[in-house]
Amino acid sequence: MKKVIVIGGGLGGISAAASLAAEGFQVEVIEKNAHLGGKLNVLEKEGFSFDLGPSILTMPHIFERLFTRAGKRMEDYVEIEELRPHWRNFFEDGTTIDLYPTGRETAEQSERLSREDGEDLERFLAYSRKLYESTLPSYFDRGIDTFWGMMKFHGVLRALFEFDALATVDQGVRRHIKNRYLVDILNYFVKYVGSSPYDAPALMNLLAHVQSEFGLWYVKGGLFNLAKGLARLLGDLGVKTTLQTEVVRLDVKDRRVTAARLADGTAREADIFISNMEVIPACRDLLGESPSSLRRFRRFEPACSGLVLHLGVDREYPHLAHHNFFYARDSKKHFSAVFREKTLSEDPTIYLVAAARTDRSQAPEGCENIKVLPHIPHIQDPPFTREDYLALRERVLDKLERMGLDGLRRHIIVEDMWTPDDIQRMYYSNRGAIYGVVADRRKNFGLKAPKKSDRHDNLYFVGGSVNPGSGMPMAALSGQQVRDRIAARL
Repeated sequence: MKKVIVIGGGLGGISAAASLAAEGFQVEVIEKNAHLGGKLNVLEKEGFSFDLGPSILTMPHIFERLFTRAGKRMEDYVEIEELRPHWRNFFEDGTTIDLYPTGRETAEQSERLSREDGEDLERFLAYSRKLYESTLPSYFDRGIDTFWGMMKFHGVLRALFEFDALATVDQGVRRHIKNRYLVDILNYFVKYVGSSPYDAPALMNLLAHVQSEFGLWYVKGGLFNLAKGLARLLGDLGVKTTLQTEVVRLDVKDRRVTAARLADGTAREADIFISNMEVIPACRDLLGESPSSLRRFRRFEPACSGLVLHLGVDREYPHLAHHNFFYARDSKKHFSAVFREKTLSEDPTIYLVAAARTDRSQAPEGCENIKVLPHIPHIQDPPFTREDYLALRERVLDKLERMGLDGLRRHIIVEDMWTPDDIQRMYYSNRGAIYGVVADRRKNFGLKAPKKSDRHDNLYFVGGSVNPGSGMPMAALSGQQVRDRIAARL
């Protein structure tokens, strides 16, 4: 029986562990923190519960595969419910638009959208569907990792045409959409990959179809219950889980990793090693690679980070949906600040989660648990100061109060703030990035690092820094694709 060690218990690591254990491998997951789930984490304080990491579940069928291949039923481990509308969009001029799965319903439910706008949105979703279907057999099913691998599979001319390869996300959106509100809404789907619609390849427009087709879901009791359910699955499959134990080095001999060296100096030997630690930090910190060696990864720049505010307030805001976006007056200026100028936006677009709108167990009676996330650059050199982040906090609260959350500041009774430094310290993410590797048409065509090490024969990578990318379902899919790679070599 082959032994596998998984370094890190994020969703990619959990998925790889469950997938391999279901195939008869002996698997151990070693996690430095006190919980499994990685960024899928929770804060509970004074009766409020906050999902610290991901807040949106899409493509639940990818998680269902983990349970099905293990002979289990997902509903026995975790309960999910579909959300409608998907989210509510607020603009500075007072316009509010709810996004639904179809263009027709979105237009019918909004006084600010016409029938023609709905038809435009339907055409865009058809375009989005074609992008998804064109990449399904290569990128999602076979797990092809490189641009040239994709070109070889599809053929160069076919790929250039079907992937809309010469356009950005924004250009693809504007080719189909005239309404300026819908442009902002559709451009912001790149939030899933922490990138800019003015730099990301138009291929990323497939994200709109993914949400429209497979729905947007909530895990009952909070998304951390998904991590709990997956941890139970690992236990039922006989996976050994070692928490609060850090792997600090990988021992290597003749292009093979021989052991994971722990902080206490002991070693864990195995036949196969899988790192849920991001590729660049793992190569630097676990394998001791030099800066010159790491230059081969320079096209895999970190995605953006975020200033994350968790606010418990002693009143309700019934006009909020579960998921909400408050848009910048000038979205292009906001994206330019974050992704090109690498500064803290003066007027950011803000993602706001109000989970108690759906689940009253998440906050005391008459209260709201509000998670606020404006995107900001990953850790810079020199880094932003604490004062810089606090100034951004004030701009964010000013904007929210101006756009309908009346008296927000004076109703805050619980507050917690995370900066990129906190994210890097907790999860060892590269420069505090939330979404792994940025999707940039010129740098990497939206592709992440390969899942198989280029220097070690028995080392693989999973999670948001490798293909198929960031976000919960993609992290889980990376683990399943690594299972397929390993099985194919045996």
